[in-house]
Amino acid sequence: MDDYSIIIRPLVTEQGMHFANTKNAYSFEVNKRANKVQIRNAVERLYSVKVSDVRTANVKGKPRRRGRHFGTTKSWKKAVVVLHSDYHIDLF
Repeated sequence: MDDYSIIIRPLVTEQGMHFANTKNAYSFEVNKRANKVQIRNAVERLYSVKVSDVRTANVKGKPRRRGRHFGTTKSWKKAVVVLHSDYHIDLF
């Protein structure tokens, strides 16, 4: 996998911006098959930063209903990347 297929998109949420400002931690939606080492290398190469810690979580899809038909949203993987104190990522 290349770097662009590992990191799908940054998660820009209110809680994510709070963690970015206080703890220098950024969240991303990543490929379900990517491991922590691949995520660390991809973020370091794409954003030119130094990563100190990577935490991952598998997010289960939520149940949804449309009329009388039931289904679920897709499951995905979330990665929270903590950077060294000298670095930051400008998302906006």
